[in-house]
Amino acid sequence: MFDNQKRKIDYLRVSVTDKCNLRCVYCMPPEGVSPMCHEDVLSYEEIVRICRIAGELGIRKYKITGGEPLVRRGCDRLIAMLKALPQTQSVTVTTNGQLLAGQLPKLVAAGTDGINISLDTLDPRLYARITRGGSLEQVMEGLKAAVDSGIRTKINCVSLRGLNDTELIKMAGLARQFPVDVRFIELMPLGNGTDYVGMRGEEVLEALRAAYGEEQPVEGARGNGPAVYCRFPDFRGSIGFIDAISHRFCDRCNRVRLTCDGMLKPCLSYERGYDLRALLRNCADDEKIRGIMEDAIAQKPKAHCFQDEDGKETRSMVQIGG
Repeated sequence: MFDNQKRKIDYLRVSVTDKCNLRCVYCMPPEGVSPMCHEDVLSYEEIVRICRIAGELGIRKYKITGGEPLVRRGCDRLIAMLKALPQTQSVTVTTNGQLLAGQLPKLVAAGTDGINISLDTLDPRLYARITRGGSLEQVMEGLKAAVDSGIRTKINCVSLRGLNDTELIKMAGLARQFPVDVRFIELMPLGNGTDYVGMRGEEVLEALRAAYGEEQPVEGARGNGPAVYCRFPDFRGSIGFIDAISHRFCDRCNRVRLTCDGMLKPCLSYERGYDLRALLRNCADDEKIRGIMEDAIAQKPKAHCFQDEDGKETRSMVQIGG
């Protein structure tokens, strides 16, 4: 399906929970956020019904997110159900990696096409500080298990001035050590993220050039979204840049989002959403739900509003879906 800007929308990010086992400083306050009631969160069967209808509209790729999706029991069961939908091309998962090693066999058996691991530093003390208590050792165990399994693995690193800016060269080095893609992501100014200063992709690239030499561009798609990739000499994997702030790629945006409480969000930065949970639980038929989804996709904003205040999303990423 195409929106009103003639963009092809074929990618749905699906949040399965607002709960997380970490408290990353740029995502949540130390005490966390008030969790949703269990009854307010979509069941897996409700998610699959929405995704089946989305597939009929042209959605082909799904990203399972949270919160931390692996804290919700049976995430692998949802993935298997999504993989069984006839229109599905890929189902991938974004995780902080704390529970990955233990759950990876079930994720692989369910047919998961890729794993994205959120990781901002290789310094154990700094990792514990950023995540407020997370274990870097557990993340690395999950990363190595994913690589050994052969599943496509990516690392997402948010570049933060004055926090992990001295770690970025080491982070990129993971793509030299392992056949993984390391992506540097500009900070999204949502929730607690507004308390920190992100780094532009160009700044990170200059630092990597100084350490690793001149890069070569990598052609072709390496995932669902807008990352631009390059490769440095002797690297087994690639380096990607997701520059949502400094280089708006809204003209190429192909995604919409489903929050764990059933709101379909055409754009991350805007507060507006379409309440699909209410339709599901008021016995709306597929045609009614399809019509609302079509309208949501058609009315997808031309560009994000991170630099503006009018209509801007006020919730944190953990509440929306990372």
